Amino acid sequence: MTGSPDREIMTIEEAAQLLGVSVKTFNKVLHTQSIPARKIGREWKFSRRALIDWIGAGRSDEFYRESREARNGVGKKPVPTESKSTKERRTTGWRLELD
Repeated sequence: MTGSPDREIMTIEEAAQLLGVSVKTFNKVLHTQSIPARKIGREWKFSRRALIDWIGAGRSDEFYRESREARNGVGKKPVPTESKSTKERRTTGWRLELD
């Protein structure tokens, strides 16, 4: 890595290292969550303080509530079933049998 570990403005590699995740994982979160960042030219830049504050402000109960709502179908259209008698549901290439 280039730069000092105490730099205030970081690259994506440095930001991922600060949070202790791979660049691939960090990039996925960057595009699905509201990580504080700026894209300058072709590169993402991150403030060390903003990332630390973002992590500190996160609430795990929100994550679990969203996951629970997704499992219960809250806010989503019902998933069509192919065969109600066998309780099968097709999900993106996988066939699951529900008890």
